[in-house]
Amino acid sequence: MTSTTVDSRPVPSLGDAEAYVAMVCFKHGPPERVGVELEWTVHHRDSPARPLDPAQLADALGDHAPPTVAPGSPHLPLPDGSQVTVEPGGQVEISSAPDHSVGALLDAVARDTAALDSLLASAGLVRGTTGIDSHRGSDRILDVPRYAAMQSFFDRIGPWGSSMMCSTASTQVCLDAGEEADTPARWAALHSVGPALVALFANSPVVAGRDTGWASNRVRATLGTCPPVTHPLAPGGDPVGSWVRSAMTAPVLCVRREGRCWDVPRPTTFAEWVTGSLGTAPTYDDLDYHLSTLFPPVRPRGYVEVRYVDAQPPDAWHHPAVLLAALMSSRGTVERAAELTEHCADRWLAAARHGLDDPTLREAARDLVDLAADHLDPDLSPGLADDLVDTLQRRTAPNAARRPPA
Repeated sequence: MTSTTVDSRPVPSLGDAEAYVAMVCFKHGPPERVGVELEWTVHHRDSPARPLDPAQLADALGDHAPPTVAPGSPHLPLPDGSQVTVEPGGQVEISSAPDHSVGALLDAVARDTAALDSLLASAGLVRGTTGIDSHRGSDRILDVPRYAAMQSFFDRIGPWGSSMMCSTASTQVCLDAGEEADTPARWAALHSVGPALVALFANSPVVAGRDTGWASNRVRATLGTCPPVTHPLAPGGDPVGSWVRSAMTAPVLCVRREGRCWDVPRPTTFAEWVTGSLGTAPTYDDLDYHLSTLFPPVRPRGYVEVRYVDAQPPDAWHHPAVLLAALMSSRGTVERAAELTEHCADRWLAAARHGLDDPTLREAARDLVDLAADHLDPDLSPGLADDLVDTLQRRTAPNAARRPPA
């Protein structure tokens, strides 16, 4: 959803806003590319529970630091093109360039991850290995108006928004939406397989030193942040229309203005803003910004961003990307993946709570691994492919130990 220009034209009407969202969020074409956005919590190597200093993090990242921690930074990409961002609690994220080859993508991201590790190590910092901060609480360290306004809004709902913003880390997989005729099936399948993949990759049981009994506290927090906006969209029907309606009825989390306070003057949806609730009409740039504050499990951004997978251990970050790319590799695999999981497509909370201890989700995950094994990208090295399939088949075996992968 990024743009090099700012569109300051006022949105004339609700219909114009809806048409714009449909146009920018779903771009159609052959499903050829895959990318990843990888988040990690960051810790002092010698004392993982010690709070982070944003200035230290900015110094470590150097010219790659984003303006949120280093105003005036050139914000250069890493050597293989990944852009670095920093989340409100100090989590570091790299966003890869998309690639037509899964194998080439993995090689490039592996090099950029190594470069990131070298930068962090210069300041005695290391990446975390789980999907939520297992050492510290939900403390925001970035003092920027966007995050302050969002946290203020979320805190009125409950504790989950602060946890999502400041403590969680995910493995996000980005895929083409596909040809217009195929988009509904691909969208439905990415939702249908969601609970099984949440269970398969659940990796956030411990929060601030306490084992909570939940397999994925990250998904638990995300779903609870701002329901129903942070819930999956209702299955079936027209994904474009469903997303447009969701975006228009979602609350506005912040209004950009001069000064440090971006709080919304009164509760309002974007549809209400367009029709005059805040006095001044929003611009198209405001609409783009609003879309960036929506956090459902699957989010359309021209491509489709799968957001429901926990951050994985260092040697397994690529597993979700390889698996999802295989499951979405053809119309046949898309249809079969949806068929294999339609009976458990609504078990999001069960997946977050129980992970692979849920026998229905474990069997569905096993079926998906078996399906993907026959459709892996041919550019993957045989050793990597065999290791991935073997690891995931052992994890989903009926007698496997049910502990998170970290």
